[in-house]
Amino acid sequence: MTVVRTSVKVRPSPTSSQVFIRMKMSALRALCGVMLLSLAVPTSARPKAGPDQKCKSGPVDLVFLIDSSRSVRPHEFETMRKFMIDILNTLDIGPDATRVGVVQYSSQVRTEFSLKEHSDVDSMVKGINLIVPLAQGTMTGLAIKYMMNVAFSPEEGDRPKVANVAVIVTDGRPQDRVAEVAAEARDKGVEIYAVGVARADMASLRAMASPPFEDHVFLVESFDLIHQFGLQFQDKLCGVDLCLESDHGCEQVCESSPGSFHCLCLPGYTLNPDGKTCAAIDLCAEGKHDCEQICVSSPGSFSCDCNKGYELNEDKKTCSMIDHCSFGNHSCEHVCVSVLSGYHCRCSDGYRLLEDGSSCRAVDLCAEGKHDCEQICVSAPGVFTCDCNKGFKLNQDKKTCTDMDVCNTVQHGCEHQCVSTPGSFHCVCPEGQLLQDDGRSCGTCKSANIDLVFLIDGSKSVRPQNFELVKKFVNQVIDSLDVSARGTRVGLVQYSSRVRTEFPLNMYHTAEEIKAAVLKVDYMEKGTMTGLALKHMLENSFSAAEGARPNVPRIGLVFTDGRSQDDISEFAKKAKEAGVTMYAVGVGKAVEDELREIASEPVDKHFYYTADFTAISTIAENLKLNVCPEESQGEIEVKDPCACDSLVEFQQATMSSLAQFTQKLAAMTTRLEQLENQLLSRK
Repeated sequence: MTVVRTSVKVRPSPTSSQVFIRMKMSALRALCGVMLLSLAVPTSARPKAGPDQKCKSGPVDLVFLIDSSRSVRPHEFETMRKFMIDILNTLDIGPDATRVGVVQYSSQVRTEFSLKEHSDVDSMVKGINLIVPLAQGTMTGLAIKYMMNVAFSPEEGDRPKVANVAVIVTDGRPQDRVAEVAAEARDKGVEIYAVGVARADMASLRAMASPPFEDHVFLVESFDLIHQFGLQFQDKLCGVDLCLESDHGCEQVCESSPGSFHCLCLPGYTLNPDGKTCAAIDLCAEGKHDCEQICVSSPGSFSCDCNKGYELNEDKKTCSMIDHCSFGNHSCEHVCVSVLSGYHCRCSDGYRLLEDGSSCRAVDLCAEGKHDCEQICVSAPGVFTCDCNKGFKLNQDKKTCTDMDVCNTVQHGCEHQCVSTPGSFHCVCPEGQLLQDDGRSCGTCKSANIDLVFLIDGSKSVRPQNFELVKKFVNQVIDSLDVSARGTRVGLVQYSSRVRTEFPLNMYHTAEEIKAAVLKVDYMEKGTMTGLALKHMLENSFSAAEGARPNVPRIGLVFTDGRSQDDISEFAKKAKEAGVTMYAVGVGKAVEDELREIASEPVDKHFYYTADFTAISTIAENLKLNVCPEESQGEIEVKDPCACDSLVEFQQATMSSLAQFTQKLAAMTTRLEQLENQLLSRK
């Protein structure tokens, strides 16, 4: 008959981790794979089993997953190697008993030996001693996935209906995600124990381990302490525990010793004189605290709190008034002012608080008529400045305005005549001459012969009905040209994912032939390789073989409705460097930056855009491809200068009408602003 001796000597309270482990000891003994969890308790006084005694707890498939990253020093890895060997010496190893596999990982994962490879301790020890550390990163998530899919597979020796136990030993924070893959492994029945050493991250250990965490998570300060686990395993798994096998009567914690036991209390409690029951330690009631305002007691400990309207500081002892504005839910539009009972709102300078107590409105002195500007009042919150209508300048008093004749105040550079408009000017030329591209000089309209190549977008996004509008656009431009064998020549290239010459410069010699050929062009569809089309134009379309002529201006007109799928920069630049004048016409989703990169200087005169295909006819009307290019050389037909007279007259009439309209608009705008200010001042 066993005699149970009860010691009532008062001992210090155990730590939380010690208590949790002792309370879960019966669960740990059910499975040999839980050995590492019992390893974290302090060394007991129970005599150790001899070296030939083995735990007989049923078959288990156990896999060690060991961290061999570069942060694990050589002597630490040797300690981990000894730790595994010590565990093996306590297990009943065999094909029908406990099987053990070892996997090491860093930035990659490698099986050192599988569950089926060794059936005795000696061969396992030899395999462990042959392990060479990988010494790279810490891809723990990758290792868990490998363990789940490979190490615990029938091919590697995993047995059906046998418990799967994994022991992960690591010294650092994982460099990949572990929570999801660890959860998947647990769902598949793998019981995971996470042992962290030194630099290991507790949050990551908890993310990997099976619940409850107090039974499956361990964190020690150094690798030197791991050997304590092995020393405790056989004792805790195989020894007789009187606390579990007798009616000890301890209220909280029973601690066994050889042939006896004694009672302990949880942290925050003290053992009563009866040696079995416990009483809570109230430090607040005993005045053993340093809280500034409120002391909240818990057994053997305390925490501090604050009165209403205050919050606890980082020292967890003193209190500060709560900044209600810092919560971010105050609804103040401008400035939140915190007070003890809450907060109130305030507006920035130049604004006033509205009746809702949170919104602010700018004080608009212009709208309130509180200004003395003659023409335009420019409002800013709480202040204003004066400005003048176009064609006027602000006087030194910063209030009144004076009409200005721009032609007499600036170096306009007009060769013939400067015409002032409100705030600007334009140049005009004498009858029979045209204003040149510089907007200043005048010249006689001479030859209008060019070599023109159209690059039209035939990508899928254009769509068939719009492609017909594009062909109509091309023919509309052709109508404005003097097409002939020795006059203007036209070529057409269509592009999508590839480039196709529809007809070269030397194929047709009349506008009617070209327009008929355009209408017969078939829609290509597919991609948008604008850069490839520019390359084709430069290297093929403007070659002598396809009809390009020396000393005749060369013009390329690119029409597209979207972003190019290749680079346009190189050949857009090369085309312009080769003397080709480039026009860029974009519709719909065409990218303005690409169009501007294609267009020649000045860009504004060589770049056109419209959002709708139905409006491209307007662009065709505005394209002045045929207006007075430099006089061609060689045997080229020279057009009659008189042909430009109508254009000169139209230009002069248009500029005159525009100037009159602008002046009337400025006067009307001034009058409307005066009426608006009068109405506001009456409110």
